[in-house]
Amino acid sequence: MLWPLTHFLLWLVQITFILVRKISLKFFNRGLLALLILSYFQSNLLAEYLYKDDVISNPKFTKDIDKLGRELYEKTGIALRLVMIKKLPNNETIVEFEKELMKNFHEPTILLTFAELDSKVDILASDRSLYEYFNKKQVLSPVASPIQAMIMAIFYSNSLDSFVETATNYGGTIIPLLAGKAKQGELLGKYSASMFNGYADIAEQIAQTKNVVLKNAVGNVNKITITVVKVIFYGIIIISIITYIRRKFSYRKEKR
Repeated sequence: MLWPLTHFLLWLVQITFILVRKISLKFFNRGLLALLILSYFQSNLLAEYLYKDDVISNPKFTKDIDKLGRELYEKTGIALRLVMIKKLPNNETIVEFEKELMKNFHEPTILLTFAELDSKVDILASDRSLYEYFNKKQVLSPVASPIQAMIMAIFYSNSLDSFVETATNYGGTIIPLLAGKAKQGELLGKYSASMFNGYADIAEQIAQTKNVVLKNAVGNVNKITITVVKVIFYGIIIISIITYIRRKFSYRKEKR
């Protein structure tokens, strides 16, 4: 019984292929058809690790994310996927959105998610054990440097626990860049830089924990980026202090 059924299915597949080919060649020349097929497979291939992008839509950005994500998965078995959406649907929280999205994946997966209009960034792992390979708190810290964290702890802490918590929470590779001001026309550049920076940070931490080397790692670029953020921050602090001192002296002179 199975043998005739198998022959019938093979015959059906062949007939379908011939019909599709004839219809396709009727409306498209061969070169155009080949280009469409190639474009389809390339777009699906490049969307594997930049799983969703409603914000940047930049082929180079997509390619860079995919290259790093593919190498990470091949060497560690962990799929790190970036999701960038305009707005969270149906008043969902970003964690609810991630949990629903996570149902689509079967391998060990880490989602780095950015919702532009909601100003939300989060990281969710498919299994709690995956958090052992990277420092979620550090990646999502709003503070880039230990000195900045110490200054914030001094001014904003209301208890010893709060002081310790704030002073030790630094090293953020996403939010300090997202929080920076962008000139007109540079907003997408800010988004792509901050999200790639965070994506690379997570990938490199996983690789280091797994004792593997990523050829597509961008550790030096990350350091330069964070250094720039630090320089800007410290520059603002120094300017603010100088302005404050000048105003104090001017006020005293006026009193005299």
